[in-house]
Amino acid sequence: MTALPGETPGTGGTDTPQDAVSPPDEAGAQEPTADADPASDGAGAAEVVDPASTEAAEPDAGAEAEAASTEGANEAEAARADAEGASADADTEAASNDAASPAPELSEAQAELAAQRELRERIEQRKAAKAAPIAAGAGLSGTAADLLAAVRAVESGEKTGSAFFASPAPAQAPRRPAPAAAQPPRTPAPQAAPAPQSASPEALDAVRAVLVEGGAPEALARPAVGALGEQAAELLRTDPWQLLAVPGVRPEQADGFARALLGADCGPDDGRRTAALVGWVLERAALQGHTALDAEAVRAALAERAVSDPDAAVLDAVEEGVALLFQEGGDEVGTDAEETDEGDLAPDADAPREPVRILLGLDRYALAEESLADGLARLVNTCEKAADWAETAAAAPSPSAAELIRTTAAAGLVAHSGGEAARAEPAALIAAARGLGLRAFGAAHSEDGRRRLAAATGDPDTAVTLAGLLSGAQGPGRDEDGALALDLLVVLDAPQLDVEGAAVLVEALADGARLVLSGDPGVLGSAGAGRVFADVLAARTCPQVVSRTPDPGPIGELVSGIGIGELNQVDAPGKEVVIVPVRDAGEAVHRTVQLVADSVPRAFSIPADETQVITVGHGGAAGTRVLNEALKQRLNPGPGRFGGFDPGDRVVHVPAPGRAVPGVVRSADAEGLHLDCGGVTVVVPQERVESSVRHGWALSAHQAAGMRWPAAVVVLPGDAAQGLSRPWVYTAFGRGERHLSVVHGVDQALPHAVAQVPAQERTTRLRPLLEALPTPDAAS
Repeated sequence: MTALPGETPGTGGTDTPQDAVSPPDEAGAQEPTADADPASDGAGAAEVVDPASTEAAEPDAGAEAEAASTEGANEAEAARADAEGASADADTEAASNDAASPAPELSEAQAELAAQRELRERIEQRKAAKAAPIAAGAGLSGTAADLLAAVRAVESGEKTGSAFFASPAPAQAPRRPAPAAAQPPRTPAPQAAPAPQSASPEALDAVRAVLVEGGAPEALARPAVGALGEQAAELLRTDPWQLLAVPGVRPEQADGFARALLGADCGPDDGRRTAALVGWVLERAALQGHTALDAEAVRAALAERAVSDPDAAVLDAVEEGVALLFQEGGDEVGTDAEETDEGDLAPDADAPREPVRILLGLDRYALAEESLADGLARLVNTCEKAADWAETAAAAPSPSAAELIRTTAAAGLVAHSGGEAARAEPAALIAAARGLGLRAFGAAHSEDGRRRLAAATGDPDTAVTLAGLLSGAQGPGRDEDGALALDLLVVLDAPQLDVEGAAVLVEALADGARLVLSGDPGVLGSAGAGRVFADVLAARTCPQVVSRTPDPGPIGELVSGIGIGELNQVDAPGKEVVIVPVRDAGEAVHRTVQLVADSVPRAFSIPADETQVITVGHGGAAGTRVLNEALKQRLNPGPGRFGGFDPGDRVVHVPAPGRAVPGVVRSADAEGLHLDCGGVTVVVPQERVESSVRHGWALSAHQAAGMRWPAAVVVLPGDAAQGLSRPWVYTAFGRGERHLSVVHGVDQALPHAVAQVPAQERTTRLRPLLEALPTPDAAS
């Protein structure tokens, strides 16, 4: 075998895989860029082979890399953008020439969460029942001490945050005017607003008039009503910076809109502006997967936007209800303590204390994390542990499956981790529970995952998608109390769970039900905010079962090595793993089309429609847009008479944020675009086609997560280097079942990313919430 050379000929280093846009501000932004400088670290790679052709591949004539933005969008931000599935730049300036896409519809999780606001009372009661605050942070001073005091008082409901700060807002900064009685409250979370289709013609006309008066494009009218509600026009006229609630609008554009409406009556420290900026910063953080941000990071972001007093701006946002304050850490004293006269242990003044961290977060994510933590604790503490499953465990097909069955018999919540082969263990658990007469089901992230689970259990009725389960379209339905009518639920692809979806799911489980979260910790995280599976694993509030079943074959060996930071050479006698070196992006596109259309079908008898192309970004000279165009011309040429699509086109449909559903175009009529999505007919209304359907021969790794194909072609042109990380490579390389081709032009950036670029951490509150809850039966 020939090892991958240290320098791949013709590696392109000037391209970037992204569009020149601001990723957080558009639906359909590109994959992430990571700060991964190529390094010559000597890590190995797989064999260099062309499976079916020895002729030299000529690069496409005149293929030059596109200039594109390399803004530091991380993996979770790109995942959310992928999930929303739009392709247009959402800047207001561009929107003045092109119609803006409508605001995304509410997902099932978001819609149900809106109805769960009543949980706040229960959450607050639990907070009030906690012990008195520990005197942590006594050594703090200045702003940190003020914020800590505000956290305790705001969370207890005793005072507003502003009572603890000595620095008021600048005198020259006008405060937010009190809203009229008829005005709805501030809407910091656009995703929780009414669906766009509920907009009345009168509301749209009124918003258009305000937008035109402020110099903003009329195309923003519908998304503005979708984000702000029927009284959007009145809100925008009173507070023009509310325009930041519209997806894609940036602060400088909202500033221009405000100046046009308010003239000299506004400035950079206007209280309305600073409150809107705080919400905008936190929304951007949510696109990156964070459910909260360090208060210092928020203040720094405000300072970059010409806010002269960021501390006062944070206060204003808390007072207006745009953001909530939280304390993290600081309530653990050192191990050394002195006994007081009353016999209690008092903290030693010299003992080390955990630093106090002040976080800011949006209400929707705070509610979801509180609800989820309470729900998981409820499952742990209400499950009957007396069931005897020993006989069933003894008949399990593998030791790891037996361990999972025994553990689930004694616990209400179990975390199970492993690779692709380990998915057989939850299937064995479901079959075993069914054999005991329990109502057991498994929920997968995608329709492909559901089919694979059904094949493993041998019973199609036991496997559902998570979306189908929650909507009632699949699975057991609800009992008379509104809970899911089941005794055991196994959630596969658990890393794809965001905190809002997980909160809805857990709230739907009845007391005494068992929940198993199963997944591969090495894959890319959820499209939405949060890191539920990782936080549950880190909190150790439930038993954990780690599979000992390795992934088989050369692809399994390669991916397993990547999971521990090693890019190893693998023996691939059947050419299961093939490396195809390329010199530039144009050659990468040419070779990708050649592999999908000719080489892979000829060498492995895998048809083109069963081969999935995966690349780093949507933009760039070898992104999904360029690759999809080239693949369509070769595999299904046509005029695109149905909104850019033809019958037979492979597409990906995004019915809601976080869900990417592969399908094939069948037809179109006045009703909309008709798709076949895994045997299920889906009709996408005409007005939703542009924003929720795109060609699907080539996907991003985030879109491909949770799915597998007989063959995968991973495209890594030279401009992809900054978008690579270990989770990205792990996810992309693991999508092929029988064959993996890597179109390789990133030189040493690939082993460098695998060895040295781990997943970017997300700031969340779920782990400490879980650790603080009483779970007497949790594993140590």
